[in-house]
Amino acid sequence: MMEKKEIYVLSAKQISVQQPLCEDWMTQSVEYQTPFNRSIDPSFKDYISPIEARRMGKILKRAIATSKEAIKASGLETVDAIITGTGYGCIENTEFFLEALSKDGEQMLSPTYFMQSTHNTISSLVAIQTKNHGYNVTYAHKGISFDSALQDAFLQLRLGKINSALVGGHDELTPTFYNILKKGGMMGQDDEMCSEAAVSVVLGTEKQNSLCKLLDFKMLHKPTIERLKSVAKAFQADFILTGISGNHNSDKAYLNECHELFGNAKILKYKHLFGESFTASGIGFYVAAQCLKAGKIPANLFVNPSEIIDKKPSKILVFNHSDGNNYSLTLLEA
Repeated sequence: MMEKKEIYVLSAKQISVQQPLCEDWMTQSVEYQTPFNRSIDPSFKDYISPIEARRMGKILKRAIATSKEAIKASGLETVDAIITGTGYGCIENTEFFLEALSKDGEQMLSPTYFMQSTHNTISSLVAIQTKNHGYNVTYAHKGISFDSALQDAFLQLRLGKINSALVGGHDELTPTFYNILKKGGMMGQDDEMCSEAAVSVVLGTEKQNSLCKLLDFKMLHKPTIERLKSVAKAFQADFILTGISGNHNSDKAYLNECHELFGNAKILKYKHLFGESFTASGIGFYVAAQCLKAGKIPANLFVNPSEIIDKKPSKILVFNHSDGNNYSLTLLEA
């Protein structure tokens, strides 16, 4: 039988509504009172030339910046695979193209917005910018897009098909698109804060100076509670990082299932700081990895203030669901 290779999280970088490309949120988080907020962008001139940048949308610039920072922090010169998850891809460029089409018809249309509106533009451009010629694929599966990309990387690394992978989760949310999603009941419900994010994670089979270890990963489609209980037995941890967001229906399901599946484990949340987005599960992965690396969990991540403890985490389970149909369980170890 082929020996399963161990997998390590070598680096993880984010651009979100918190300070970008750093972990300041752990001690000095940016607080929001508005229901919709766009990401705080860094200076992109350190990653992309001004001539190239002026023709790129925000999501592409964020993907390049987080990817280059993640590869640099991992200590690797390059990776064997670039695997990206995006819920809806380059929304802003799509809007620009459709607005021009609506205004001018089919006359005098710029091809740039169309060419950079496709989902796989993100992975392709990251590969060009990092001079990578390896495996390159994009998953566009709405709320489980990052999870799908992570599953691909996890399986290939575990089987020894590759030794390293850059896994990304990238989505943008314009005011127009946010209003459409809110009216459709897909986002912005109850007390939910919505946002956008870019996450780049480097996984590898060599320990090096890793943030933590990726012990196990599982995706489930419309599982019964009995199936969840069966899987949860192998995913026990002291801390459960959930996707509680302020959406009452979604949050109720999280709380009920966590107590039934994981007993006395401490329940954590992160979307009140980073917001709800189609890439939120990638942010959850990033948050858990950074907490394990730092050896502490910020007090404002605890769902119940009475459960706050100053304990060094050894294992964190990132427990997410999308629309109550698709579940993902990611077990990380210090």
